[in-house]
Amino acid sequence: MINYSRRPTQKVKVGSTSIGGDAPIRLQSMTNTNTLDTKSSVAQILRIAEKGADLIRLTTQGVTEAENMEAIGNGVREAGVDIPLVADVHFNPKAAFAAAERCEKVRINPGNFVDAARTFRKLDFTDEEYAAEIDRIRKAFIPFLEVCSSHHTAIRLGVNHGSLSDRIMSRYGDTPAGMVESVMEYLRIAREVNFNDIVISIKASNVVVMVETVALLVKEMDHSGMHYPIHLGVTEAGDGEDGRIKSAVGIGTLLADGIGDTIRVSLSEDPENEIPVAAKLRDYICLREGHDPIHEPECFTTFPARDRAESILGIGRTSWPLIIGYDIELPHNTLKIYADSNPEDAAEKSGRPIEISSINPNKVGQIESWIERYLACGGKAPIILHFSYDDKDKEAIRIKAAADLGYLLLKGYGNAIHIQAPSMQEDEISALSLSILQATRLRFSKTEYIACPSCGRTLFDLQSALAEVKKATSHLTGLKIGVMGCIVNGPGEMADADYGYVGAGPGRVSLYKGKELIHKNLPTAEALPALIRLIKDNGDWTDPK
Repeated sequence: MINYSRRPTQKVKVGSTSIGGDAPIRLQSMTNTNTLDTKSSVAQILRIAEKGADLIRLTTQGVTEAENMEAIGNGVREAGVDIPLVADVHFNPKAAFAAAERCEKVRINPGNFVDAARTFRKLDFTDEEYAAEIDRIRKAFIPFLEVCSSHHTAIRLGVNHGSLSDRIMSRYGDTPAGMVESVMEYLRIAREVNFNDIVISIKASNVVVMVETVALLVKEMDHSGMHYPIHLGVTEAGDGEDGRIKSAVGIGTLLADGIGDTIRVSLSEDPENEIPVAAKLRDYICLREGHDPIHEPECFTTFPARDRAESILGIGRTSWPLIIGYDIELPHNTLKIYADSNPEDAAEKSGRPIEISSINPNKVGQIESWIERYLACGGKAPIILHFSYDDKDKEAIRIKAAADLGYLLLKGYGNAIHIQAPSMQEDEISALSLSILQATRLRFSKTEYIACPSCGRTLFDLQSALAEVKKATSHLTGLKIGVMGCIVNGPGEMADADYGYVGAGPGRVSLYKGKELIHKNLPTAEALPALIRLIKDNGDWTDPK
C-alpha cells in the first residue's frame, strides 16, 4: 500500500519492444500528420523517435490510411529506425483489420468498434437483449483477434471517457464503472479465445475521474485474475504549464501506486515535445525503486483526512487547501517535522499546525504513512504538505511538484501546501500551486481548457485555435472550455466542459453548450466570435478587468 513497487503484469510483445513484465515504463506519442502523407509522417516519426519515444501511434480513420501504414513503416526502417508503429482506429472495424496485417499494434476503442457512434440516447435493454449485444461484439471481435494472432499484432483496448457507447452509458451511466465495464467486456471475450497480447488504457480529461477509473480497473482485473499492462494518459490535457501539470498529477499519482507500464503526456503542441516531459515524470517516479522501507499503517481513513483537522491559526476546515506564501504566511509556531519521526509524539502536542516533509526517495509514501498513523493516534492538527526542489529546470520542478502533491491531495491529505524552489520566483510558485489545486479539482482559480493534442483527424490548426480561444476567454475564472480537433471525443469530453469548440471539417467548427450542439459547421473565421456570443447569451461572460 505504501512502499513503492510496480504492479506485476504479463509482458506483451509489440514488434521489437516489450510492454509490461520486467520491461521499463515505455514512452509514447502520436503523430499529427495526414497518414496518407508518407513523407511528412515518416519525418515526424523520426523526430519523435529521436527524442526517445518507444512507440508511436498514427490515426487510421479509413482502410486507405491503414494500408499506407505499411509504406510509412518501410520508410521509417529505411531511415535506420526500428520503432513499433500503432494504428489508431475509431468507428471503422475494416480499418482495424487492414492495420492488423501491417502494424505492430492496433488501438481500437470499445466504445465504437461494434457499437454505433454515441448520440447520448437513453436505451433500455432487458438482460436477454443486453446479452445479445455482447454476443454481437463477440462475433465481430473474435475474427479481429484471429487476424492479430496470425500476424503477431498486439492490441490496445483504449477506452475514452468521451466516447462511451450509448449502450454502456444507458446501463452504467457516465461513470468509472461504465468505463471499466466497457473494456472488461472485450477482455472476457479475448480470454475465451486465449488472446493475451493486449494493453489497456482508460483516459479522461478530468484527472480525478481518470485516477479513480484506472484504480477501479486494476481492482476488477485482479479480481478476475487478469494482469494486462496498462497505458496511462490524461486525454485533452491542453498545452503549456497546465497540460504538463495536469498530466503529471494524473499519471504521476498512478505511477506512484505502481500502476502503469507505458505513458503518454498528451500536449496540444508538436508531438516531439511530449517525450522529454514524459521521460522526466517517469524517471522521477522510478527513483523510488529500492527505497528504505516505510512503515505500513494498520488501517487507512475512509474519507478525506483533511476533513478531520481542527482549524488552527486559519489553517484547516477551509473549503480547499490553502497555499503558504499566497493565501497565508506560515504560522510562526508551526511544528516542522520529518515523516520518519514518531507520529505519537506529534499527536501529544496540540494547538499547532504541522508541516510535514520527507527525505525518503518515496516522499509521498512516507508522508502518507505518517499522516495515517498520526490520525490513528488521535491527532487533529491541520497538516501542511511541504516539498522543496533544488532543480534549476523549472519544467522539472513543475512535474515533480504536480506528481508529489497531486498524489497526496487526490488521496485526501493536506490542509495547506508549501512549495519551496530557489530557482523560481514567488509568483511562479503561487501559479504552480494554484494549477495543482485546479488539476485535482480542489480549487478553481482560472479558466480550464480541455484541449486535445491533435492528430491526423484534426482538420484545422488546433494550436492556433487554442491560443486564440485562450486569449479571448482566459479571464473567465472557473469556466471549462473544450477545444477539440474532431468529433471522436469532442462531444463526450465536453460533458465535463461548459462550452465546446470542435472541429467539424476542413475550415469548419461546431460549438457546444455542454453536450448540446448549438452551432454546426461554422466557418473558422466566425467560430470564435460565435463562441463569445454563446457564452454571453448564457450569462457566463464577464468583461476582463
